[in-house]
Amino acid sequence: MHLLDNVSQAYEWGSTAAIPSFLRRNADGNPVAEVWMGTHPLAPSALGDGPVTGTLLVDTAGDLPFLLKVLAAAKPLSLQVHPGLALAQAGFLEEEAAGVPIDAPTRSYKDPNHKPEMAYALTTFDTLVGFRPTAEILRILAAIDTPLAKSLGEDLRARPGFKGIVRLVERMLTESVNPGDVGDVVDACHVLAESGIDIKRAYVTAVDIAAHFPGDVGVVISLFLNHLTLQPGEAAFLGAGVIHAHLSGMCLEVMASSDNVLRAGLTTKHINPEDLVRCLDKGMSRVARVTPEPWGFSTEVFSPDVDEFALSVTQCSYAEPDGTLLPSNGRRILVCTGGEVTLANELGERRNMQRGDAVYAGPEDGSLRIIGIGEVAQAYEPTQLSRQSAMVDLV
Repeated sequence: MHLLDNVSQAYEWGSTAAIPSFLRRNADGNPVAEVWMGTHPLAPSALGDGPVTGTLLVDTAGDLPFLLKVLAAAKPLSLQVHPGLALAQAGFLEEEAAGVPIDAPTRSYKDPNHKPEMAYALTTFDTLVGFRPTAEILRILAAIDTPLAKSLGEDLRARPGFKGIVRLVERMLTESVNPGDVGDVVDACHVLAESGIDIKRAYVTAVDIAAHFPGDVGVVISLFLNHLTLQPGEAAFLGAGVIHAHLSGMCLEVMASSDNVLRAGLTTKHINPEDLVRCLDKGMSRVARVTPEPWGFSTEVFSPDVDEFALSVTQCSYAEPDGTLLPSNGRRILVCTGGEVTLANELGERRNMQRGDAVYAGPEDGSLRIIGIGEVAQAYEPTQLSRQSAMVDLV
């Protein structure tokens, strides 16, 4: 078992307080958006204890197929899609052949991997995920008495369904939309919301986003998306190709080890409309709440239908004086999400963990137990015998 030293990401949408508090550190007033735990080359974890301090985790564990993050959003992230495997591989090879530096702001494909992901809420967590049904979008647009909203409604009535919605997104990203027209839509949404009229939080969400990104076409696109709220302990799965934008709150994200992002707005970063639309055109990937499976008396396992990762969350107490057994005997990253616990492996080794501490354990550690009063989340590689969680589609 090795304590991990992980890389923080200071993206502008991050919270100034949430992650420093989680890590038991003093806030310095700067945003901290994410903490990466894994072997992705853009922000690899290192070992943080003993004579191997500073050694990269990849040198001990090899390349992990999953990446675990703590994410804390104080304002909306970009509207984005993660490509499927074929598009990721082709895009990566194309940008490599063109000599685009891996850290170039115009680079879309940082690696040749897809990026299905799951968000597990640590606080109330709000996000936009997947397209609303056609009829719902038409109802939303019909109440907005502006030329842009009327034009979009006419286009969708002429070509309804998933493909028609994708064409609306393509239109918004490729046409030169006047920021004033976006502002008119927002003003209309504000009037509707103030009068108590809303359709599944579409109008109030657009108004809230516009406060951060005035005139951005992504504000209009947000009207097409489902607004999902996760309460602490709930999880949602986003397959590759699902358009989404996290809005606020703190979560654990576990995903295939990738940083490929195709953006559609609500950002100052590079937007790649052509590839984003290609990704959406592949069809509607799955967006679902993940219903955990019980494992023993104290553990919930969130295991969507992917090969790269599963997540277990275990609460322990002194009701189990010998400790609470955790699932998995393979390569694992564990993070203490609350309380204080002792982590024990089959070799008789023990390690104390407090909130925010992260530990890597490998097959050589065997089964793990936690002792104390606290909660530990564990990202790991599911086996063929792992039981998959039930998933309830959002749309």
